[in-house]
Amino acid sequence: MAHELWVDKYFVRSSTIRPSGGAAGVREPAPLREEEARDLGFGTVVAQESRQRLLNRDGSFNVSRRGLKAASSLSLYHTLLTTTWTRFMGLVVASYLLLNAAFGAAYVLCGPGALVGPEGGEPAVLRAFFFSVETFSTIGYGIVGPAGLAANLVVTVEALVGLLWLALATGLLFARFSRPTARILFSARAVVAPYRGGTAFEFRIANARSSQLIEVEAKVLFARFERVDGREVRRFYPLELERDSVVFFPLAWTIVHPITESSPLRGLTGEDLRRVDAEFLVLLSGIEETFAQRVHARSSYKWDEIAWGARFSDILHHPTGREPITLDMGRLDSLEPVA
Repeated sequence: MAHELWVDKYFVRSSTIRPSGGAAGVREPAPLREEEARDLGFGTVVAQESRQRLLNRDGSFNVSRRGLKAASSLSLYHTLLTTTWTRFMGLVVASYLLLNAAFGAAYVLCGPGALVGPEGGEPAVLRAFFFSVETFSTIGYGIVGPAGLAANLVVTVEALVGLLWLALATGLLFARFSRPTARILFSARAVVAPYRGGTAFEFRIANARSSQLIEVEAKVLFARFERVDGREVRRFYPLELERDSVVFFPLAWTIVHPITESSPLRGLTGEDLRRVDAEFLVLLSGIEETFAQRVHARSSYKWDEIAWGARFSDILHHPTGREPITLDMGRLDSLEPVA
């Protein structure tokens, strides 16, 4: 006889009694069915057959897209919003210099009498470039001016391009600052440590920003390869957490999965996890209080990123009296051995 239950919003079917080797009445953990594994978003072939890591430590997926035309795959706005600040500012500076260089070359092509004004002794190319900067940025010193129809047409086009470029750069800069994001730090390694007379799979997270997250929720999936009908397929097991949500997140949070008799990790060793190419997929979500919007963070741990016989070191400086609570972020990854 089989029972049906809901675990972390995934429909799971489990047998009533373990066949052998366990206590009576203990439910056997069951993986997500094929339809449920597909609903995770990886697809049946990738989820069950690919030996590639599904989720990188930085939260990115190991997916590359081919066969699309450049115009179809290019999303300039999304790229400019999600790229690093160093790369974004580099692109802004580069586009500014290239546009002014292009218009400066246009003034030079208009002829030697296209720009009138007192000579400063600089080459004609530099004089045209600096005049382009003044026009592009609407500075207008009035020392050098255009002469003739061709030069004035270039000024007209440059004035329009300068206004559009400034509007786009300002909009992108504002959008990057106003976009709510989470910066959750994950411990470099997860641990299998003693826990309440048994053992538990644990990892630690902390908020790297001064803004607070509230109503933070965590989901953890255990992925492993199993032999089914003579072939290796990947199966997913939702892990039941000691606490899957917290109302406030001002300090570090150690997320704990107790390895009980009903856990899919029971009895497994480090060698077992290596053999089944185990991966632990982590998804976090919470509300960023500054913007009052939900943000997400994700990561994963492979079998070789798990420390056995270790536990996390204390990250808090315990206050006395009215001293403030101090969180030592430098000890987020710190481990200490246990028996």
